[in-house]
Amino acid sequence: MLIVGLGNPGAKYENTYHNMGFQVVDRLAKLLGVQIKEKSCDALIATLFVKGEKTVIAKPQTYMNLSGVSVKQLLGANKLAPEDAVIIYDDVDLPIGNLRLRKEGSAGTHNGMRNIVAEVGSTNIPRIRVGIGHDAHGCELRDIVLSKVEWEYRDVVAKALDDAAAALKEYIENKDFDAVMRKYNSHKSK
Repeated sequence: MLIVGLGNPGAKYENTYHNMGFQVVDRLAKLLGVQIKEKSCDALIATLFVKGEKTVIAKPQTYMNLSGVSVKQLLGANKLAPEDAVIIYDDVDLPIGNLRLRKEGSAGTHNGMRNIVAEVGSTNIPRIRVGIGHDAHGCELRDIVLSKVEWEYRDVVAKALDDAAAALKEYIENKDFDAVMRKYNSHKSK
């Protein structure tokens, strides 16, 4: 199993909306008692075994728009199919604090997910999207996703990140993505 949180490396991008995936897998690693620090396949990873099954948790270091390069390498190195991975990322089209889980589908407007779909050649990739729902108000999408989480949203975002990490932990332990989807899909972390 491969769990991949999307984001951009470096202190400059910490606590930005676009780094929701990184923040979720950091929380997941803490729940599981591992550290994401080994370097492999253009990513920082942690490897653990749960009920005898290998799980790799990864944070691609290729920057968001080239995430597929690392994901393709990680899948190949671990002899996994796209459907054996879960990708976690921000979604501007979902209300802030909402989670949306799907087993497959298009990449939508997210460039990181678009690159993953292009690189691995499949849309059959489970994913957890963390809603950051912003009305652009004339701003460029890039400026929104690379901005820091505003003070008034910190609690709702933190709750969504915790809920996404809890969902992933349940999936890793029980291997039942359908059950996790039923429990957390359209989950509002408010």
